[in-house]
Amino acid sequence: MTNTRTYAIIGGTSGIGLALAHTLAKRGDRLLIGGRSSDNLAKALAALGPAASGRTVEITDRTSLDRFFAEAPALSGLFTPAASYQTGTFRDGGIETSEALFEAKFWGQYRAVHAALPYLRDDASVVLMSGAASARPVGAPAYAACNAALEGLARGLALELNPIRVNCLSPGTTDSELWRNRPDHVREPAYDYWRKLCLVQRPATVEEQAHAALFLLDNTNMTGNTLFCDGGYTMR
Repeated sequence: MTNTRTYAIIGGTSGIGLALAHTLAKRGDRLLIGGRSSDNLAKALAALGPAASGRTVEITDRTSLDRFFAEAPALSGLFTPAASYQTGTFRDGGIETSEALFEAKFWGQYRAVHAALPYLRDDASVVLMSGAASARPVGAPAYAACNAALEGLARGLALELNPIRVNCLSPGTTDSELWRNRPDHVREPAYDYWRKLCLVQRPATVEEQAHAALFLLDNTNMTGNTLFCDGGYTMR
């Protein structure tokens, strides 16, 4: 009988998801990771080694999600940080942008949990990902609403799916590939602004966010909660 655990990470080919995948692999767990880019997937699998397998997946496509989980082993956990979206203002922004945001970030994670459900062990842990704008909006009202909806979804799923545990990670600005791939003139002012907004006066690292996600996966007395890994942003 084996005690090896397997975790699925949709969005596990970069950023917080990949950082968590490395942490899980180092402690001996097995991984099923997914992302949109086949090139990024191949690089991630090469770096993670034999403990990991993966498939390309589009979180907004239920058929793609079904293929991703098909023939998966019993899963001890699921983390869903994958989403690609834009934000905009309420007064001047396009409604289509806000609808696409919900489609990618909220409905994508909703569908991912639903597709994974037949493969989740009774003692499994699900970690959704929202964002600290849920509690302290700074413009883009639809973005704040989407993050708050995900935190409500975690509470609702925790009630319905128990004893499976469901929690939500709510990060603040994080120094990930998402920001590093942006031009300096875009990234640095955003980082400077964040330093003024949060208590620790710097963006988080992907490793710090991965550590927070790992806590939610591992702590067997945590369910229906939102963990703000935001450097104190929501306290100011």
